[in-house]
Amino acid sequence: MLQIENVLFTIVMLLYFAAMILYFAFIAVKKDGLAKAAAALQAAGFALHTAALVCRAVGAGRLPMTNQYEFATCFAWGLCLVSLIFIRRYRFSVLGAFAAPVIFLVIGYAAMQSREIHELMPALRSNWLGFHVSTAIIAYGAFGVSFVLAVIFLLRGRVRADGFFDQHIPDREKLDIIGYRSVSMGLLFLTFTIVTGAIWAERAWGSYWSWDPKETWSLVTWIVYAAYLHLRIRRGWQGRAAAIFAAAGFVCVLFTYIGVNTFLPGIHSYA
Repeated sequence: MLQIENVLFTIVMLLYFAAMILYFAFIAVKKDGLAKAAAALQAAGFALHTAALVCRAVGAGRLPMTNQYEFATCFAWGLCLVSLIFIRRYRFSVLGAFAAPVIFLVIGYAAMQSREIHELMPALRSNWLGFHVSTAIIAYGAFGVSFVLAVIFLLRGRVRADGFFDQHIPDREKLDIIGYRSVSMGLLFLTFTIVTGAIWAERAWGSYWSWDPKETWSLVTWIVYAAYLHLRIRRGWQGRAAAIFAAAGFVCVLFTYIGVNTFLPGIHSYA
Protein backbone atom coordinates (compact mmCIF):
# COMPACT_ATOMS: atom_id res chain seq x y z
CA MET A 1 0.00 0.00 0.00
CA LEU A 2 2.86 2.38 0.73
CA GLN A 3 4.32 1.80 -2.73
CA ILE A 4 0.92 2.62 -4.23
CA GLU A 5 0.81 5.75 -2.08
CA ASN A 6 4.19 6.86 -3.41
CA VAL A 7 3.05 6.41 -7.01
CA LEU A 8 -0.22 8.24 -6.35
CA PHE A 9 1.62 11.05 -4.57
CA THR A 10 3.83 11.60 -7.63
CA ILE A 11 0.81 11.61 -9.95
CA VAL A 12 -0.96 14.07 -7.65
CA MET A 13 1.99 16.46 -7.76
CA LEU A 14 1.99 16.30 -11.56
CA LEU A 15 -1.76 16.91 -11.72
CA TYR A 16 -1.55 19.90 -9.38
CA PHE A 17 1.34 21.28 -11.44
CA ALA A 18 -0.58 20.78 -14.70
CA ALA A 19 -3.65 22.45 -13.17
CA MET A 20 -1.50 25.41 -12.12
CA ILE A 21 -0.12 25.79 -15.66
CA LEU A 22 -3.60 25.62 -17.18
CA TYR A 23 -4.90 28.21 -14.72
CA PHE A 24 -2.04 30.50 -15.72
CA ALA A 25 -2.84 29.88 -19.39
CA PHE A 26 -6.47 30.73 -18.65
CA ILE A 27 -5.39 34.12 -17.31
CA ALA A 28 -3.03 34.74 -20.21
CA VAL A 29 -5.17 33.48 -23.10
CA LYS A 30 -8.56 34.29 -21.54
CA LYS A 31 -10.26 31.11 -22.70
CA ASP A 32 -12.92 29.68 -20.39
CA GLY A 33 -12.22 26.15 -21.60
CA LEU A 34 -8.78 26.28 -20.01
CA ALA A 35 -10.30 27.15 -16.64
CA LYS A 36 -12.67 24.18 -16.88
CA ALA A 37 -9.79 21.88 -17.81
CA ALA A 38 -7.69 23.25 -14.93
CA ALA A 39 -10.52 22.74 -12.44
CA ALA A 40 -11.02 19.20 -13.74
CA LEU A 41 -7.33 18.42 -13.26
CA GLN A 42 -7.40 19.92 -9.78
CA ALA A 43 -10.46 17.83 -8.89
CA ALA A 44 -8.77 14.70 -10.30
CA GLY A 45 -5.67 15.51 -8.29
CA PHE A 46 -7.80 15.92 -5.18
CA ALA A 47 -9.47 12.54 -5.75
CA LEU A 48 -6.15 10.76 -6.20
CA HIS A 49 -4.73 12.71 -3.26
CA THR A 50 -7.55 11.32 -1.13
CA ALA A 51 -6.76 7.82 -2.40
CA ALA A 52 -3.07 8.32 -1.54
CA LEU A 53 -3.96 9.32 2.01
CA VAL A 54 -6.17 6.25 2.34
CA CYS A 55 -3.31 4.04 1.13
CA ARG A 56 -0.99 5.71 3.63
CA ALA A 57 -3.48 5.10 6.42
CA VAL A 58 -3.88 1.42 5.51
CA GLY A 59 -0.14 0.91 5.08
CA ALA A 60 0.72 2.64 8.34
CA GLY A 61 -2.17 1.14 10.27
CA ARG A 62 -3.20 4.56 11.57
CA LEU A 63 -4.38 7.98 10.44
CA PRO A 64 -1.72 9.73 8.31
CA MET A 65 -1.46 12.81 10.50
CA THR A 66 1.50 12.37 12.81
CA ASN A 67 4.65 13.78 11.20
CA GLN A 68 5.83 16.62 8.97
CA TYR A 69 5.29 14.76 5.70
CA GLU A 70 1.83 13.53 6.61
CA PHE A 71 0.58 16.85 7.93
CA ALA A 72 2.04 18.75 4.95
CA THR A 73 0.32 16.51 2.44
CA CYS A 74 -2.91 16.76 4.47
CA PHE A 75 -2.47 20.55 4.57
CA ALA A 76 -2.26 20.58 0.74
CA TRP A 77 -5.31 18.30 0.62
CA GLY A 78 -7.31 20.65 2.88
CA LEU A 79 -6.26 23.70 0.87
CA CYS A 80 -7.29 21.98 -2.35
CA LEU A 81 -10.64 20.96 -0.85
CA VAL A 82 -11.54 24.42 0.44
CA SER A 83 -10.40 26.14 -2.76
CA LEU A 84 -12.52 23.78 -4.87
CA ILE A 85 -15.52 24.52 -2.64
CA PHE A 86 -15.06 28.28 -3.03
CA ILE A 87 -14.38 28.04 -6.78
CA ARG A 88 -17.59 26.08 -7.28
CA ARG A 89 -19.67 28.04 -4.78
CA TYR A 90 -18.79 31.45 -6.23
CA ARG A 91 -17.99 30.39 -9.81
CA PHE A 92 -14.63 31.98 -9.30
CA SER A 93 -12.12 30.30 -11.63
CA VAL A 94 -9.45 32.95 -11.12
CA LEU A 95 -9.25 31.86 -7.46
CA GLY A 96 -7.79 28.59 -8.74
CA ALA A 97 -5.00 30.45 -10.54
CA PHE A 98 -3.86 31.91 -7.23
CA ALA A 99 -4.62 28.89 -5.03
CA ALA A 100 -2.89 26.32 -7.29
CA PRO A 101 0.66 27.68 -6.69
CA VAL A 102 0.12 27.64 -2.92
CA ILE A 103 -1.18 24.06 -3.09
CA PHE A 104 1.80 23.03 -5.21
CA LEU A 105 4.28 24.71 -2.86
CA VAL A 106 2.76 22.98 0.19
CA ILE A 107 2.75 19.54 -1.42
CA GLY A 108 6.26 20.27 -2.70
CA TYR A 109 7.29 20.90 0.91
CA ALA A 110 5.71 17.56 1.80
CA ALA A 111 7.76 15.85 -0.93
CA MET A 112 10.96 17.06 0.75
CA GLN A 113 10.08 15.47 4.09
CA SER A 114 10.91 11.95 5.25
CA ARG A 115 8.18 9.41 4.46
CA GLU A 116 9.40 6.84 6.94
CA ILE A 117 6.78 5.36 9.22
CA HIS A 118 7.66 5.14 12.89
CA GLU A 119 5.79 3.63 15.80
CA LEU A 120 3.55 6.20 17.45
CA MET A 121 4.65 7.60 20.77
CA PRO A 122 2.14 6.89 23.59
CA ALA A 123 0.70 10.44 23.56
CA LEU A 124 -0.43 10.00 19.95
CA ARG A 125 -2.26 6.72 20.51
CA SER A 126 -5.60 8.35 21.02
CA ASN A 127 -8.92 8.69 19.21
CA TRP A 128 -8.51 12.45 19.70
CA LEU A 129 -5.81 12.45 17.02
CA GLY A 130 -8.35 12.34 14.20
CA PHE A 131 -10.57 15.08 15.66
CA HIS A 132 -7.70 17.40 16.55
CA VAL A 133 -5.62 17.17 13.38
CA SER A 134 -8.51 16.99 10.89
CA THR A 135 -9.95 20.26 12.21
CA ALA A 136 -6.49 21.84 11.94
CA ILE A 137 -6.26 20.70 8.31
CA ILE A 138 -9.58 22.35 7.39
CA ALA A 139 -8.68 25.47 9.39
CA TYR A 140 -5.33 25.84 7.64
CA GLY A 141 -6.97 25.19 4.28
CA ALA A 142 -9.56 27.92 4.90
CA PHE A 143 -6.89 30.37 6.06
CA GLY A 144 -4.87 29.56 2.95
CA VAL A 145 -7.87 30.45 0.79
CA SER A 146 -8.39 33.66 2.78
CA PHE A 147 -4.77 34.56 2.04
CA VAL A 148 -5.30 33.95 -1.68
CA LEU A 149 -8.47 36.04 -1.61
CA ALA A 150 -6.62 38.85 0.17
CA VAL A 151 -3.95 38.85 -2.55
CA ILE A 152 -6.61 38.94 -5.27
CA PHE A 153 -8.36 41.80 -3.45
CA LEU A 154 -5.15 43.82 -3.24
CA LEU A 155 -4.44 43.23 -6.94
CA ARG A 156 -8.03 43.85 -8.04
CA GLY A 157 -7.69 47.61 -7.90
CA ARG A 158 -4.53 47.47 -10.03
CA VAL A 159 -6.18 45.55 -12.87
CA ARG A 160 -7.40 47.89 -15.58
CA ALA A 161 -11.02 47.67 -16.63
CA ASP A 162 -11.44 44.62 -18.81
CA GLY A 163 -14.51 42.59 -19.71
CA PHE A 164 -12.73 39.31 -19.02
CA PHE A 165 -11.57 40.23 -15.53
CA ASP A 166 -14.86 41.91 -14.69
CA GLN A 167 -16.59 38.66 -15.62
CA HIS A 168 -14.25 36.32 -13.76
CA ILE A 169 -13.17 38.37 -10.73
CA PRO A 170 -15.87 39.65 -8.34
CA ASP A 171 -15.80 43.33 -7.45
CA ARG A 172 -13.82 44.33 -4.36
CA GLU A 173 -16.91 44.44 -2.15
CA LYS A 174 -17.81 40.83 -2.95
CA LEU A 175 -14.16 39.74 -2.66
CA ASP A 176 -14.13 41.29 0.81
CA ILE A 177 -17.23 39.29 1.80
CA ILE A 178 -15.85 36.02 0.42
CA GLY A 179 -12.59 36.60 2.28
CA TYR A 180 -14.54 37.27 5.48
CA ARG A 181 -16.39 33.97 5.06
CA SER A 182 -13.19 32.01 4.54
CA VAL A 183 -11.65 33.55 7.68
CA SER A 184 -14.82 32.74 9.64
CA MET A 185 -14.65 29.13 8.47
CA GLY A 186 -10.98 28.89 9.40
CA LEU A 187 -11.47 30.42 12.84
CA LEU A 188 -14.35 28.06 13.61
CA PHE A 189 -12.24 25.00 12.81
CA LEU A 190 -9.18 26.41 14.57
CA THR A 191 -11.33 26.82 17.68
CA PHE A 192 -12.26 23.14 17.42
CA THR A 193 -8.55 22.36 16.98
CA ILE A 194 -7.56 24.17 20.16
CA VAL A 195 -10.43 22.77 22.23
CA THR A 196 -9.86 19.15 21.15
CA GLY A 197 -6.13 19.63 21.63
CA ALA A 198 -6.68 20.85 25.18
CA ILE A 199 -8.89 17.87 26.02
CA TRP A 200 -6.37 15.49 24.47
CA ALA A 201 -3.47 17.17 26.33
CA GLU A 202 -5.24 16.75 29.67
CA ARG A 203 -5.69 13.04 29.03
CA ALA A 204 -2.16 12.53 27.71
CA TRP A 205 -0.13 14.82 29.99
CA GLY A 206 -2.52 15.74 32.82
CA SER A 207 -2.81 19.42 31.87
CA TYR A 208 -5.13 21.25 29.48
CA TRP A 209 -2.51 23.85 28.61
CA SER A 210 1.28 23.86 29.01
CA TRP A 211 2.34 26.91 26.95
CA ASP A 212 4.24 24.65 24.57
CA PRO A 213 5.44 26.72 21.53
CA LYS A 214 2.93 25.04 19.22
CA GLU A 215 0.09 25.71 21.65
CA THR A 216 1.20 29.30 22.15
CA TRP A 217 1.45 30.08 18.44
CA SER A 218 -1.87 28.37 17.74
CA LEU A 219 -3.35 30.75 20.30
CA VAL A 220 -1.56 33.72 18.70
CA THR A 221 -3.00 32.72 15.32
CA TRP A 222 -6.47 32.39 16.85
CA ILE A 223 -6.17 35.85 18.43
CA VAL A 224 -5.06 37.41 15.12
CA TYR A 225 -8.04 36.07 13.22
CA ALA A 226 -10.42 36.73 16.11
CA ALA A 227 -9.19 40.36 16.07
CA TYR A 228 -9.89 40.46 12.33
CA LEU A 229 -13.49 39.36 12.90
CA HIS A 230 -13.93 41.69 15.88
CA LEU A 231 -12.67 44.71 13.97
CA ARG A 232 -14.83 43.84 11.01
CA ILE A 233 -18.05 43.22 12.94
CA ARG A 234 -17.74 45.84 15.67
CA ARG A 235 -15.75 48.54 13.88
CA GLY A 236 -16.85 48.00 10.30
CA TRP A 237 -13.29 47.28 9.24
CA GLN A 238 -13.28 46.30 5.56
CA GLY A 239 -11.35 46.74 2.34
CA ARG A 240 -7.59 47.01 2.00
CA ALA A 241 -6.78 47.03 5.72
CA ALA A 242 -8.83 43.88 6.30
CA ALA A 243 -7.16 42.14 3.35
CA ILE A 244 -3.68 42.98 4.66
CA PHE A 245 -4.71 41.73 8.12
CA ALA A 246 -5.97 38.44 6.63
CA ALA A 247 -2.75 37.98 4.64
CA ALA A 248 -0.67 38.64 7.77
CA GLY A 249 -2.72 36.05 9.63
CA PHE A 250 -1.60 33.37 7.17
CA VAL A 251 2.01 34.23 8.00
CA CYS A 252 1.15 33.25 11.58
CA VAL A 253 -0.34 29.99 10.28
CA LEU A 254 2.84 29.15 8.39
CA PHE A 255 5.03 30.00 11.38
CA THR A 256 2.82 27.90 13.66
CA TYR A 257 3.25 24.93 11.34
CA ILE A 258 6.79 25.26 9.93
CA GLY A 259 8.57 27.88 12.05
CA VAL A 260 7.70 26.41 15.42
CA ASN A 261 8.74 22.90 14.37
CA THR A 262 12.04 24.26 13.01
CA PHE A 263 13.06 26.85 15.59
CA LEU A 264 11.03 26.21 18.76
CA PRO A 265 11.04 22.52 19.65
CA GLY A 266 8.61 21.35 22.30
CA ILE A 267 6.26 18.53 23.11
CA HIS A 268 4.74 18.91 19.63
CA SER A 269 8.08 18.44 17.90
CA TYR A 270 7.01 15.09 16.49
CA ALA A 271 4.44 16.81 14.25
